[in-house]
Amino acid sequence: MALSNTATHYGAVTKSFHWLTALLIVTLIPLGVVANWLPYETSEQLARKAWLFSLHKTLGVTVFFVALARIGWALSQPKPGLLHPDRKLESFAAETVHWLLYGSLLLVPLSGWVHHAATTGFAPIWWPLGQNLPFVPKSEELASAAAGLHVVFERVLLVSLLLHAAGAMKHHVIDKDATLRRMLPGRPEVARAASGHRVALPLVAAIAAWGGALAIGSTLGLYEKHTTAGAAAELAAVQSEWVVQEGEIGISITQMGSEVAGSFTNWTAAISFDETVTDGVAGDVEVTIAIGSLSLGSVTGQAMGADFFNAQAHPTAQFTADLIRQGDGYVADGTLTIKDQSLPLSFPFTLDITGGIATVAADTRLDRRDYNIGDGQTDEGSLGFGVDVAISLTAAQGG
Repeated sequence: MALSNTATHYGAVTKSFHWLTALLIVTLIPLGVVANWLPYETSEQLARKAWLFSLHKTLGVTVFFVALARIGWALSQPKPGLLHPDRKLESFAAETVHWLLYGSLLLVPLSGWVHHAATTGFAPIWWPLGQNLPFVPKSEELASAAAGLHVVFERVLLVSLLLHAAGAMKHHVIDKDATLRRMLPGRPEVARAASGHRVALPLVAAIAAWGGALAIGSTLGLYEKHTTAGAAAELAAVQSEWVVQEGEIGISITQMGSEVAGSFTNWTAAISFDETVTDGVAGDVEVTIAIGSLSLGSVTGQAMGADFFNAQAHPTAQFTADLIRQGDGYVADGTLTIKDQSLPLSFPFTLDITGGIATVAADTRLDRRDYNIGDGQTDEGSLGFGVDVAISLTAAQGG
C-alpha cells in the first residue's frame, strides 16, 4: 500500500491518522463521562476518579497533537476526488462535516487544556512538560469559560462524528460504492473519482455552525463561573474599633501531590486593640467567615460537600481570640469553630501601626482531621492532612 494519497485513493499514512484519531475519540468521550460521574467521598474513590481524569486529559493532549499532524499531512497531500460529484448538496454536507471534524479535533482538546492550565488541583496531565500553558493565567473565570467551551465543542464534535459515520454507512450499505472502503486496508476499485472539492462555502457553513453552538452555550450560561454549594452566607455588619480596609484569608492544601491554593472572599472582623499595652492582653478579635465564599481551584465544589466543610449545614466558621502582647511580638490566643468542632488555636502574628493604620500578617497550620474535614480521605497521598492558613489585612482605627 502506498504511503501517500493519489487522485483516487488514500494512502497508508492518511488511513492510519484517520483510525488512530477515531480510536482516541471513542475512548475519550466515554472516559470523560464516566470520570465526571464517579463519586469521590473516599480516598479510593478520589484516586480512581483522578486517575481516569488524568488519562482523559493525557489522551486529549495526544489527540490535539495527532490532529495537528493529521491536518499538516492532509495539506501536503492530494485529496482523492469525489465519487458522486453530481450530488452537490450531499457533497456540500460532507465537506462541511469534515471541516467541523477537523476544527473540533483541535478546539475540544485545546479548550480542555486551557481549563486545566487556568485552574489548580486534582488530576495532572501525565507528561514531563508541566501543567501550565503560555499566556494562560490562573483564573477561575477563565477556567469556567474554557470549561463551557469544552462542553460546546465536544457536542459539535459528537454530532459531527455521528453525521460522518452515518454518511459512511449510507455510501457503503445503500449506494454500495467505495467511499468507506477507500479508508480501509487495501486498494478498492473506484469507478470514477472526479475533482470538485469546494472549500469556501463548506468552511463558512462550518463556522456558522460553531457560531450557533457558541450562542446556545452562552444562552445556557455555560461560560459563567458556577458554584456547586449555592450562595455564600450573608454576614451582618459588625462594630469594630479597628475597621478592616482590605485583607485576605488564604488557605493551601495538597491534593494528589499538587498544591491547591484559594481564599475566602467574604468575612468580617470585629477588632479592639490598645497599642499602648506593652505586656499581656491588648485587645480581642472576633472573625466570622462565610464558608461558601471559598474559591479553591478545581476542588471548590468538593470542599463545599458534606464530607468536607458541609457549607449547607454549617455556612460559617468563627474565630474568637485575645490579642496578647508578648515582648516584641504578638499572639492571637483563642478558639476556632468549623462545622461542629470548637478547638483552641493560638498563633503569632506581626503588627505594624503607622498613622492609625494597622498592618497584620500571620501564618498557621491546621490539621483538617481535627475539624472532621474530609473524614473519608484517610490517605494523605490523596489529600494532605495539613492545611496552611495565611492571613493578611490592613485596618484603620475608628474606620
